[in-house]
Amino acid sequence: MVTTAHPTAPSGQLPGPKAAAVVARDDQVISPSYTRSYPFVMDHGLGSEVWDVDGRRFIDFTAGVAVLAAGHCHPAIVAAITKQAQRYVHMAGTDFYLPEAVALAETLSRLAPGAEPKQVFFTNSGTESTEAAMKLCHHHTGRPCFISFLGAFHGRTYGSMSLGTSKALHRTHYQPLLAGIYHAPYPNPYRPPFDVPTERLGRACVDYIEHTMLTHLVRPEEVAGIVVETIQGEGGYIIPPPDFYPALRALCTKYNIPLVMDEVQAGMGRTGKMFALQHWEVEPDVIMLAKGIGGGLPLGAIVARKSMMTWPSGAHANTFGGNPVACAAALATIGLLEGSLMDNATRVGSAILDRMQAWPDRFPFIGDVRGRGLMIGFDLVEDRALRTPAHDLRDQIVDEAFHQGLLLLGAGAGAIRFCPPLVLTAALADEALTILEGIMARHS
Repeated sequence: MVTTAHPTAPSGQLPGPKAAAVVARDDQVISPSYTRSYPFVMDHGLGSEVWDVDGRRFIDFTAGVAVLAAGHCHPAIVAAITKQAQRYVHMAGTDFYLPEAVALAETLSRLAPGAEPKQVFFTNSGTESTEAAMKLCHHHTGRPCFISFLGAFHGRTYGSMSLGTSKALHRTHYQPLLAGIYHAPYPNPYRPPFDVPTERLGRACVDYIEHTMLTHLVRPEEVAGIVVETIQGEGGYIIPPPDFYPALRALCTKYNIPLVMDEVQAGMGRTGKMFALQHWEVEPDVIMLAKGIGGGLPLGAIVARKSMMTWPSGAHANTFGGNPVACAAALATIGLLEGSLMDNATRVGSAILDRMQAWPDRFPFIGDVRGRGLMIGFDLVEDRALRTPAHDLRDQIVDEAFHQGLLLLGAGAGAIRFCPPLVLTAALADEALTILEGIMARHS
């Protein structure tokens, strides 16, 4: 591993000359549809720190968009990748039998909540996991329709894009989308869709599904599944109130509708539990996974009740899903999560949230602070009474943080999200928050 001296913040103009050269080359050959927020050009990383091609050091509060649960270049994951790559790199798991894929499927089946046996289908990404879950639900139920939630993001391919509504931009120029997708209000405690107390908000949203949507829009016997992000990610790191998932599980059980929970961003230890849904003690029928599962390599999965996995050979397949190198990295990642990283996410995340509780009093544009483990978000608003998202200010703060040596990502219309590696230390968290507080103080 290359090592570099640690300045407190990048020195000199950003991007530096080497980074600027890469950005210029990128502009010529890479699709402009990518969502780059600022010109960080990666050279190498270690744990929760990264260095750009000009040798400047940054604290990484993105983890490759909640992917690197064990941080950059964790030695256990590098060793697992190296060992597997020296044996064989690929053999299609849909045509042959791979011990690494079997071992990972056994592990995921053990970890998934619920007593009923599980089976696993491997994919390469979150959107592929969404598509696989949709196909499985269609096949299992024989029904044509789905219900998902306003503000959700499930991916960018056609099925997942049809479920998601986090931004109209994601759908612009791609209509018509899949038919038979209905969107329910999500119980956002900060911007509630109904005028009810927070402790009744989750139930109110489920009641709306049952008494309005299943009466006027689609009959229960036509719904192949209800798909929900356990914690909305792209939509702003929105955590639903405690009554939501028990009520939603009861509704799905009542009408024999599969409950499909998207754990792509919230799962794999990020909230301090292996799956975020375990905070609500619910048992879904299907869990969708990706991002943090692969240790940084492309890997996704759906974990479903074995009684649902009745589709025949050839009904769905994937050439690269369950790649042996990715599976080896995933097994190493899960071992680290069970060893100490989930506890660290809880401990360091709690300390961050404790410090952030003072932000609404210190900074007039902070509207709400929320989080579980190291999945933390906060809203910037133009008007606290109206809760109007401060989109431009959010983007400006994210850009200024980059120039001060902190990598951040936005979420929703005016939120900033923290999704650092779960190896984040208290010292690095303190350094990052000090940088951010200094920036926000200058805007107050």
